[in-house]
Amino acid sequence: MELFFCIFIIVCIFMSFKSVVAVCFQKNFLSFDTIIMITYLYLSLLIGFGMLYLVCIQSNVHVLMEAGMPITGDYFDKLFTSLYFSAVTLFSVGYGDIVPIGMGRFLAVTEALIGYILPAVFLARTVIGIEKS
Repeated sequence: MELFFCIFIIVCIFMSFKSVVAVCFQKNFLSFDTIIMITYLYLSLLIGFGMLYLVCIQSNVHVLMEAGMPITGDYFDKLFTSLYFSAVTLFSVGYGDIVPIGMGRFLAVTEALIGYILPAVFLARTVIGIEKS
C-alpha cells in the first residue's frame, strides 16, 4: 500500500511540473499568473516530498533522524517534521538539525537538486523571453 502512495505522490509531482511548463512557456513569462504557478509548483514539491518522507516514516523505513534518533512522536509530529525537512531541503538551506539516512538521502538529494535547478530554469526562461521581445 505504501508503494502505491509513493507512486501516486510521484505522479502528482510530475503533473505539477507538466502543468507549470505548459502554462509558463506558452504565455508572457513575466506575469502574475506565472508567479502564482511557480508558487504552486514549489508548494506541490514541498508537500509531495514531505509526504514521501512521511510515508516512509509511517512504514517504519527510517529516512530521517533528529538528534541521532529516528523521528518519533504522533502522526502530526512526524507530518510537521517531514514538511519542515522538505522545505529546508527544497530551498537549499539545510540546517542539519534533521539528517536523512538510507533511502532518505536519495530523496533529499533529488529534492535539493530540483530546488537548486528551478530558479536557474526560470531565470533563463525570463532572459530568453526578454531577448525575443
